[in-house]
Parts: sequence; structure tokens; C-alpha cells
Amino acid sequence: MKYSDTLAQTIMHRFPDPDTFPYQSWSYSQGFMLWGFIRLYEKTGNEAYYQYVSRYGNEHVDADGQISGFSGVSLDDIMAGSVLVWLYTKTKEEKYRLACERIRRAYDDYPRNSDGGFWHARFREGEMWVDGLFMGLMFLTRYGKYIGDSEYCFAETVRQLAIVLARCEKEDTGLLYHAYCENSTAPWAHPITGQSPEIWSEGLGWYAMILAEVLALMPETVAGYDQVRGQLRKLVESLAIVQDKTSGLWYQVVDKGTARRNWHDTSGSAMFVYTIKKSVLLGLIDEKYNQIADMGFAGIKTKYQLDPEGSANIHDACDGVCVQLDYDAYVDYARNVNSKEAVAAVLWAAVIMEYGVAND
Repeated sequence: MKYSDTLAQTIMHRFPDPDTFPYQSWSYSQGFMLWGFIRLYEKTGNEAYYQYVSRYGNEHVDADGQISGFSGVSLDDIMAGSVLVWLYTKTKEEKYRLACERIRRAYDDYPRNSDGGFWHARFREGEMWVDGLFMGLMFLTRYGKYIGDSEYCFAETVRQLAIVLARCEKEDTGLLYHAYCENSTAPWAHPITGQSPEIWSEGLGWYAMILAEVLALMPETVAGYDQVRGQLRKLVESLAIVQDKTSGLWYQVVDKGTARRNWHDTSGSAMFVYTIKKSVLLGLIDEKYNQIADMGFAGIKTKYQLDPEGSANIHDACDGVCVQLDYDAYVDYARNVNSKEAVAAVLWAAVIMEYGVAND
């Protein structure tokens, strides 16, 4: 059995109800995980994968499109809505369209910095995290393509990606610091730039993935498409440079591989593998980068271990890392087995490496 199928079977065995996947009901982590199942279903036709995704939708959305657990309080809270967009395209059930419209309205009064960048959450004044771009745009771009309001959705997507690049990029590398705070009021923010102190692997991974996702969804005629493609290409060039060529993996603090106590992060590495492979399949970057993805996937396999029951366990990743104060805080953050983000990221990487899924 392929790595992706074994991991999917493991998830279903451990969490028969997808709503119990960590860390709370209706969360970004469930949406992230379920997209791995969506892509497996689209490639294999395995009905069990579809039923798993469908169960989540039916548990949360009633006949009137009300969504149990949704508040719109943060971009994290919006991410699972991308699954509902897919369920609408699959079933054409009106309840899913109504639910997606409710989520779309959360953007109408969502707080922003003075340059228009989304706050990570309504209660995190002035803070823009690279994580949030993935969470918010996974839904917004799909809503624009499959439900409506495409002009706004695509324009906002391009705008947010441009803002986070301008605010978080390290020099001209395409590598982004974890976050930015307007007026530098957050304890981690640089007093002048407002940037967080380090380039965190998984944070950069969220940014990498959403670039590939957006480019798969938006028509090339959309204003700013070439700009987003340029962001992706610059990032991939830098990722190829900072990859550890011995292990094939990337470090927790991406650009400081030789620094003390730095270590290989499975979650971020899986995100980079997914991004690079998908970008090659879409023709967005040169095929020479297949070698980078292949090396990365080989490294991920060393962190993917089976227990005596044949269930998959993912090692060496952190769980739920918020923005940290300094380098030491990132590299000393507790590593877990089967952290929720790493399990989903490895599933995404395994599906695209084993099945070559490059659709939206």
C-alpha cells in the first residue's frame, strides 16, 4: 500500500469521526487534513475517502446552511470552509452554497492593517501571519472560482499575497519571516520593521502551499497572476539553496541550517515537497526541481514509521506553534509524534508524489 493510503487509513482508524481530529471541532487542522482525503478520492475513486469528507460536512452544516462551530473570529476559523466549497461542487446541495456564502460575508468586516493586510485574528490587533494567508485564501480563491464574486476574490487574493511579501520578506530572497505586526506592538515584533525574528519552516510552508494553490485556481488572465507566479519561483529557488542535501529535508529555522540545535522539521519539509512537485506538474517551474522534491520525499519517509499494528506515525514536528520570541524558542519548541499539522502535510506530500495530483 502506498504511503498516502496507509496514512489515510491510519487517520480514519484513529479518528473515525473526522470532527475529532485535533485540536477542536471546526478547525483549520481538520480542513487541512481533509484536503488530503479529497485528493486521494479524486485520484483513486475510493468511496471511503469521500464518505469521510462528506461526514464532516454533514455534521457541521444544517439544511439552512448554518455552520456548527464557525464564528469567523480568525483566518484559521475560515480555512475549513474550503472543504464546503468542494462539497458544493461535488453534490450541488444548496446547504453548502448557503454555508459558503456565510463564510464569504466574514470578509466584509474583517479587520486589516492600514495597508490592507488581514489580521491573523480579530483579537490580534495589527498582526499579519504567513499562516493566515493559507487559511484565508484556501477558501476565498475557491469561492471565487466555483461559487461567485470572482473579481473580488481573485483581486483580494493577489493583494494579500503582495502585502505579506512586502511586509515579511527577508531581503530579496523570497523567504518570509513568520509574521509582521503594524506599529510593532507584539512582543516578538522588531521595533522598526515589525517583523518576527525568524523564518520558521512550517510558517513558510503555509505560504509556499498557498502560492501553488492560488496559481492552480486563478485564470492566467487575472491581474497579478504573473506577480504571484514570480513570488513562487523566487521562493522555490531559495528553497533549493537552503535544503539539506544530505537528508533532503529543511530545517526548523529555514535559513540557519548550521546554527546550534537546529533540526529537520517534517511538517515544513512536507509542505515544501508538495509545493515544488505541484508547481512542476502545473508547469509553473522548471522540471529540474523534481530532484529537489524527490530528495525531500525520501527524507520524509525516514520520519514516517509504522507501528506493530501497521499504523503510520509521523515524527519530528511541532504542534500548534504560534509566533515565537527568538531563535531559541523556535528550535527548542517541543517536538511531537503525529502533530496535527505534520500528519496532514505528509498526507498532502505523499498524495502528490505517489499519484501526481496537480488539480485545484
